[in-house]
Amino acid sequence: MALSQSDLLRLMESLRSADGIELIRTLAQRILQELIEAEATARIGAEPGERTEARTTWRNGHRDKTLTTQAGDLELAIPKVRTGSFFPSLLERRRRIDQALYAVIMEAYVLGVSTRSVDDLVKALGADTGISKSEVSRICADLDEQLTAFRTRPLGHTRFPYIYLDATYCKARVNHQIVSRAVVVATGITEDGGREVLGVMVGDSETEVFWAEFLRHLRERGLTGVRLVIGDHHSGLVKAIRKVMLGAAYQRCRVHFLRNTFAIIPKDAAEMVAATIRTIFAQPTQAAVRAQLDTVADMLGKQFPKVKAMLLEAKDDLTAFAGFPERHWKKIQSTNPLERINREIKRRTDVVQVFPNDDALLRLVTAVLFEMHDEWIAFPRRYLPEGSMDQIYPAEHARDELPPTA
Repeated sequence: MALSQSDLLRLMESLRSADGIELIRTLAQRILQELIEAEATARIGAEPGERTEARTTWRNGHRDKTLTTQAGDLELAIPKVRTGSFFPSLLERRRRIDQALYAVIMEAYVLGVSTRSVDDLVKALGADTGISKSEVSRICADLDEQLTAFRTRPLGHTRFPYIYLDATYCKARVNHQIVSRAVVVATGITEDGGREVLGVMVGDSETEVFWAEFLRHLRERGLTGVRLVIGDHHSGLVKAIRKVMLGAAYQRCRVHFLRNTFAIIPKDAAEMVAATIRTIFAQPTQAAVRAQLDTVADMLGKQFPKVKAMLLEAKDDLTAFAGFPERHWKKIQSTNPLERINREIKRRTDVVQVFPNDDALLRLVTAVLFEMHDEWIAFPRRYLPEGSMDQIYPAEHARDELPPTA
């Protein structure tokens, strides 16, 4: 954008009276502002007030932005647009001073570094005065807009035949007391065999009410096509699945089931019992899987009647996976896909140890999940084999292949 005659005169006058540092600051501010306006013109497709066929939107005023540099604070004006959004590339993360400071602080927070450590990092960058706790909180709060958008994004772009549900626990302050908070996470397998993080929520405990609220939130965001829900046998979770996820089967996690059996048998018998129960999941057909469960229950029941009762009671839920394509069985028998996620959440949150509130806990966990989700989307790798997903929705697939009627 060319400077007007009056603008040039004002700029020359300010430069004539400025000292060395002020001269640099004034020049830098003016150059940056002109570059920002030029980029906005390219983005919009027109100069202010210009009529062109290439125009994509209109200017809608400016918002103030302070850029901290070694020459001092630069007061910039960022153009606003009526549709979409605009932010100058000069001020994105490639910026060396201002954005580098933000990036280190945000990265440190996401990695679970304590406020004191963050302060040390900032000082290492050359900010001798450090940074206050309130400033760390303000910077981290700037993440909330994009993290909230991620947690509430629509899910109707595809169907999710399989979803995994699990919870982990972290410490946070509630009403001035340190308490354990349940962090529930849902991931899903898309109908083309990919993976996505579906949602996360923080609450008091894994009650039926809490799980039901979480599942309804997923449904309200457009979650459809669910055929199997894989989770632990927590009573609140199971009841919520039965009520909210109508039409979906429930698969009880085989790993958690084995751990439950270990609690009622002698320690020296654990390996034998586990090996025997695993034969249930090694059968080739659904009928064989269910028959083997009855056989194993009878075998173990002679020595461990409580294990037999557990197996027979859990028969339908423990063998639900067998009603789906055999090529999927190993991936849908347990919540193992969520175990790595929970380990990563704990690794990051354990450094913080106690969160100041639920919002801070949710912010960090969401950032961890957002990072994983982006990796799955940016570097797609089939979680389930190609050509096997059509079997999940046979009626719809058959209907799609029908020739048009006359």
